[in-house]
Amino acid sequence: MSDYQYSPSPYPYPPAPAQTSTMATVSLITGIASWVVLPLIGAIIAVITGHMAKKEIRESGGTLTGDGVATAGLVLGYVQIGLTAVSLCLLACIFAFSLFAASGSGSYY
Repeated sequence: MSDYQYSPSPYPYPPAPAQTSTMATVSLITGIASWVVLPLIGAIIAVITGHMAKKEIRESGGTLTGDGVATAGLVLGYVQIGLTAVSLCLLACIFAFSLFAASGSGSYY
């Protein structure tokens, strides 16, 4: 039998490095995709996952990072939704004006 006893190290283990939130990364990727491939669907997903990531990071107690990544995804998503809404309003105005102009193109006698 050995007299060797295990003694704990006097130095604590270093803290585990913080990881970037997966939801924040998804928010950024779909935010970029909303400008390239999926205009409205990608923007909606970016906004939803961005808010979920911010909540997840806030509640993690410092074990998760990526707040800036989530914010970037949110900004990309919200701007894309805003531009889509403005574009749809402009198209509706153009369509309504063309209908109005076409109906009044007859004789005025």
